[in-house]
Amino acid sequence: METAVFYQFVTEVPQAAAIWSTLFLLALGVLALLVARPDRDRPADDPPSTAPTAREVAAAEAADRLRYAEEVAVAAAGAARTAQRRRAAWLTAQEEMERAWAAYDEADTAARRFAGAGVLPTPHTPRTPAEYAARERYLHRAAMAAYWRGDLTMAQLGDVFAHRRGWDPRRHPVEQEVLLSRTIRDARRADYQAASARERAAWRDAELAADSARVLATEAGAAAVRLRPDPLPARRAVTGAFRPAVVARWRPARAS
Repeated sequence: METAVFYQFVTEVPQAAAIWSTLFLLALGVLALLVARPDRDRPADDPPSTAPTAREVAAAEAADRLRYAEEVAVAAAGAARTAQRRRAAWLTAQEEMERAWAAYDEADTAARRFAGAGVLPTPHTPRTPAEYAARERYLHRAAMAAYWRGDLTMAQLGDVFAHRRGWDPRRHPVEQEVLLSRTIRDARRADYQAASARERAAWRDAELAADSARVLATEAGAAAVRLRPDPLPARRAVTGAFRPAVVARWRPARAS
């Protein structure tokens, strides 16, 4: 029994070793082939990439044109709204400038009326404490009236009550009126100059916004035209096809 088992082991083991060696060498050869030439053994579900067809290229270009036309149309609409807002802001600034000019013209007219009074000698009044107190009360009342009319700012009113920037309560009321009218005129001139600068800036902004809106509107129209097919070739072909029949129909008959 042991002899038979030993005989079977001696005869079958070399055969199995030879088979496994053969399979191992075959596997190494296949692996080397795959590594050396990977393009020849692609999976069946991964077909090689092909170049896009003319129809696909045309469809992609049409999609790009449509997307560009939509983007330009949105930008043109936004630019138009911006131009409208800038124009409205300019009109408002223009109205403010006109009101500032009217206020300055009125203040300048009043100052010119008091300019003649400043040339005349100051009326003589007794230099008493009561007189100075009356002059101070007159100055304060005139300044407060000008402030409530909007002719003086809070800072200017503070200068009057603090006797700063040339405001002297000991001056005669005529001199106080001349100084007050000049102060109001100078303030109105400054207001008009500021309003004029704002109007010019608003005009420039409105012009730039209008130019941008016109450029974008033109580009949006051109982009929309590029989306439509050109009907001229078909129209020429139809006209050329029917032209000989029309000419033959109206050709005069020859005399026999």
